Amino acid sequence: MANVKVSLNRAGVRELLRSEEMKSICMNYANNALSRLPDGYEVTAHTGTNRVNAEVKAETFAARRDNLKNNSILKAVKG
Repeated sequence: MANVKVSLNRAGVRELLRSEEMKSICMNYANNALSRLPDGYEVTAHTGTNRVNAEVKAETFAARRDNLKNNSILKAVKG
């Protein structure tokens, strides 16, 4: 077997990780998790310095309590 050397285009990878396409992929995962949760949870997304981030967050008091007692967000993300 021949030795193969792979080098990534760092600028291209950075552009990919910060792209709108990657943001829509992250939002799809977050919205799938949100669909498994009761009312009171919210999805947000933003572009950070290195990559796009999507977040599922408990907004209401009842949702925060539910998440503390049952670890609901983690269970919904693992799906």
